Amino acid sequence: MEGGLGSLGINTSTLLAQLINFGVLFLLLYLVAYKPLMRMLDERSNKVKESMEQTEQIKEQAELAEKETAKRIKEASKEGQKIIQKAEQAGEEARQRARKEASVEAEKLVARAQVEIQRERDEAVADLRSQFADLTVLAAGKVIDRTLDKEAHKKLIEKTLEESSGIN
Repeated sequence: MEGGLGSLGINTSTLLAQLINFGVLFLLLYLVAYKPLMRMLDERSNKVKESMEQTEQIKEQAELAEKETAKRIKEASKEGQKIIQKAEQAGEEARQRARKEASVEAEKLVARAQVEIQRERDEAVADLRSQFADLTVLAAGKVIDRTLDKEAHKKLIEKTLEESSGIN
């Protein structure tokens, strides 16, 4: 075998020394560089995985928070609509009450006005009767050309007027 390798220009002792050197170097590199490098890469890989998991958790929390916020906004909107409806209803009730109160007040004013008008009418009729009686007494006195008892004549005229209004 030495003749075959020697003819190719390979020295067996040098080859063996190089193989031993390569094995020792490989063992040293494996122990010194490969293991720490692999451990560092594993740690980095774990950190990346943890970061990805944290990112997923944060994303899920953000989605939950967004859903919760949307839910709260919807509830607040519903509550706002209820408040608006209550305010509109209260306003309508206040308008109805004001209308009723105004209507009642107007009816009271009309009733008072009617009573006042009736009272003034009665006073005017009484005043006219009194003036008519005075004029009648005065006219009768001039016709008869003498002065009558004014009070007795006035009572007679009022009695006649009452009888005539009772006929109408």
